Amino acid sequence: MSDNRPLAGMTALVTGASGGIGSASAELLLRDGATVVILARRPDVLEETRAELIAAVPDGRVELFVGDGMAEDDVKAALAKAHAIANRLDIVVATVGGGNGFKPMMMLDAQTFRDQFDRNVVSAFLAIRHGAQLMQPGGSIVCISSTAAKLPFGGLAAYHTAKGALENLVRAAAEELGSAGIRVNAVRPGLTRSKRVSYLFTDNSIFDKFLDEFPIRRAGMPIDIGQAVRYLAGPESSWVTGQSFAVDGGQELRKNPDLSDMIEETVGAEAMAAVKRGKIP
Repeated sequence: MSDNRPLAGMTALVTGASGGIGSASAELLLRDGATVVILARRPDVLEETRAELIAAVPDGRVELFVGDGMAEDDVKAALAKAHAIANRLDIVVATVGGGNGFKPMMMLDAQTFRDQFDRNVVSAFLAIRHGAQLMQPGGSIVCISSTAAKLPFGGLAAYHTAKGALENLVRAAAEELGSAGIRVNAVRPGLTRSKRVSYLFTDNSIFDKFLDEFPIRRAGMPIDIGQAVRYLAGPESSWVTGQSFAVDGGQELRKNPDLSDMIEETVGAEAMAAVKRGKIP
């Protein structure tokens, strides 16, 4: 019996797949017929993720690769494993990234700044550079940005800078790889429920500040972002490249909330006062 699902016969790699957005993206790719390799560092979490994916899509094929999405050799090996399944690689979803909590710029050291760049930009660069050479025309690479790329956010200077750089990488890669028939895009999520940022949801006084900036008054769910990833990964977006579009409940119509009170509780009033004077505490 022929499989008429839009991604039938295709092979995908999802990096950082144990996170909420990564696993949601993998599930939607599976539902539409793709074979999916998921990459993350912890084998136990990868096994859990595969079990959840197979429970959701019983006829799906999910392969595991234990490795670091920021390590070049691991990324290359994971891509090679995905390609070897059917001698093709059609989709790469690069979700490795994230911040290191809220902290004023004047309290960051240079290494912390570099680490954020590596996590959010270099990880995507590795997936793009090594994924593209295994793709045929029609291949699609999708990265995960953040509304912080466009909207400045007090206490997230390194993350804000890195995500802005990621979106410029997406544009540069799309321009260069267009002649090979490979598309590169990004999704720019607003605040999305996940374990990594669960602390922003446990205190209503903090969460309400976000809600005030969402015309659609709810936080995002991983499936909201996964649906955008699925669109960019598939044939429906075959004339879309170099784009970073927001899935954020309309937050970019407004601004990021002021969380200086929360940051002050973390770093101390004296340090915060120094920062506001442009001093290093």
